[in-house]
Amino acid sequence: MSEDGRTYGVGHGRAIRPLVRMTARQPDEAHRASTPLELLFDLCFVVAVARAGGRLVHAVAEGDPGHGLAGYLFVFFALWWAWVNFTWFASAYDCDDVPYRLATLVQMAGVLVMAAGIPAAFDDANYTVAVIGYLIMRVALTAQWLRAAHGESGPARSTALRYAAGLVVVQAGWIVMILLPDDAWLWGFFPLLVGELAVPAFAERRHPTSWHPHHIAERYGLFTIIMLGETIAAATVAVQSALDDDEALGELLPIAAGGLVIVFAVYWIYFAVPIHEYLVSSRQAFLWGYAHYVILGSAAAIGAGLEIAVEQATHHAHLSARAAALAVTLPTALFMVSVWAVHARHFKRDRVENLVLPVGAVTVMITTLAGHWATPLAGIACAATVAVGITLAARSLPQGGSTGRSAAS
Repeated sequence: MSEDGRTYGVGHGRAIRPLVRMTARQPDEAHRASTPLELLFDLCFVVAVARAGGRLVHAVAEGDPGHGLAGYLFVFFALWWAWVNFTWFASAYDCDDVPYRLATLVQMAGVLVMAAGIPAAFDDANYTVAVIGYLIMRVALTAQWLRAAHGESGPARSTALRYAAGLVVVQAGWIVMILLPDDAWLWGFFPLLVGELAVPAFAERRHPTSWHPHHIAERYGLFTIIMLGETIAAATVAVQSALDDDEALGELLPIAAGGLVIVFAVYWIYFAVPIHEYLVSSRQAFLWGYAHYVILGSAAAIGAGLEIAVEQATHHAHLSARAAALAVTLPTALFMVSVWAVHARHFKRDRVENLVLPVGAVTVMITTLAGHWATPLAGIACAATVAVGITLAARSLPQGGSTGRSAAS
């Protein structure tokens, strides 16, 4: 246990205390890292995101991409936003005592309930179970903020109370939505979405929480890896399908190989910069964190796209080869552009370096025209983007010195 009475989980070799006063952690705390409990919490999202991706694949394969994409965007927003709220609260107030762990358990249960409601949300536009799961998570989070308010005083207490109040108001809105007719979702969803995104701005307008830049950067990085894991799983499906269908072997193995190269390239692109050095204010951090809806959503969608490409190659999808290729190239290009816009460009030294990712994204989109060969060609384009980035970064390094960043795309 540390001198301030905090505990850090069994993975850190420290005993847990039954109950401690929940007060803000220091934003410059040394050796701050993700806890085993946070990693366990993240694993629940593997199931939920896989379900959302699977329903997206089914909808697109059946020739209804509009419906599938709309459902995916809604469900992924709920999953992502629940994870975001947990992560930022934990960065500021993780005391790792028994009540904190039990509240996290409740939130994990909410994730699993939401995952169970994803098929109904996609197939029948019935969001009742998904919203109930979301509300379970949010009730536990509200209780955490009230506990933080009890342990704080002054401006920090006011911030915690505003968070709790904002969450209660928005949660009431979701309850009303599931009680109203289905048509209410057409006009009620977006105002509630705006309300959700506005709660942090409302709560922290006078006194920001003491989130930890290095911890936040690590947490987002780990969640990005989880999203990319969906792509690894899709590549595995492609290999298995190739082994089961000799006639499609020549199409499926390139899809698997291209998918693996894509996931490794986008990993390299994302982790090429020390982003914690950029997160020096709440305004920067919030904009960066909000933009990760696109980054994380597109990362997970790459895996769904690969599965769609496999379905098309094995003649189980009602769409053309170019349409299936677009399911891979579009999220890949979107990932590259969004990472450049909010993540990587802050560390580029000149215009040429800043153009690498946008040009790479355009190149990936062009490979869509190759149809069946689009995925392996997109993988080559991604690898080339990384190689060019490494070359330019190495040339810009001062002789005999280092800038403190990795050679990046």
